[in-house]
Amino acid sequence: MSQGGFIKLPGGSVVVALALPRPGGDGRRVRVLVHAANRQRALTRLRNLGLRAVYLRGNMRPPTPDEVTAVLHHPDGVVWRQTLDDDTESWHPIRALLRPAQAA
Repeated sequence: MSQGGFIKLPGGSVVVALALPRPGGDGRRVRVLVHAANRQRALTRLRNLGLRAVYLRGNMRPPTPDEVTAVLHHPDGVVWRQTLDDDTESWHPIRALLRPAQAA
């Protein structure tokens, strides 16, 4: 089960934040943010990218205002960061997280 949460934006769309195991099985977790029309579509976007075991149960760690800004300003609407609580690390496009797993 992943820790995460969501926030509904004034326009009706949502931003979902999840702490997921990093692909590759090294045991580290990453914080992933997804902007979508609703929670189900956000989870579907991640599953379509190859992150199959993605579930959102509850709203324990919703995205912060800074996280919402980061995902809204990214053209893909899906970003990740290695360090969950370090605000100095920049956000990366989801392709950078999935690239090593696809090459193997």
